Amino acid sequence: MLTHGIPKLQRLLAGEMQFGDPLGLGPEVSLVLAVFAEVVCSILIVLGLGTRLAVIPSIVTMAVAAFIAHGADPFGRKELALLYLVGYIVLLLSGSGKISVDRIISRK
Repeated sequence: MLTHGIPKLQRLLAGEMQFGDPLGLGPEVSLVLAVFAEVVCSILIVLGLGTRLAVIPSIVTMAVAAFIAHGADPFGRKELALLYLVGYIVLLLSGSGKISVDRIISRK
């Protein structure tokens, strides 16, 4: 997901606020929320730091992408968002695993 978020982060830093507004929050807010979920939360998930909390914005982002932004599109356009969504739901239920910062912190 990080590879999808980096271009959005660059767009945000450049001041290009043209972005979809599927929830009616405004394009600027929608872009900031997408960057947070796709960049910040992705980094936290990779590190295994606060994984169960970090996947919540990612789940919301993928649900919006699959069911609102691509709601009328054929399945092939929704497929990637749905795959990410399922993976994030699994991480929410299972946690970060043995090799994670969460596990190291919980041992101490």
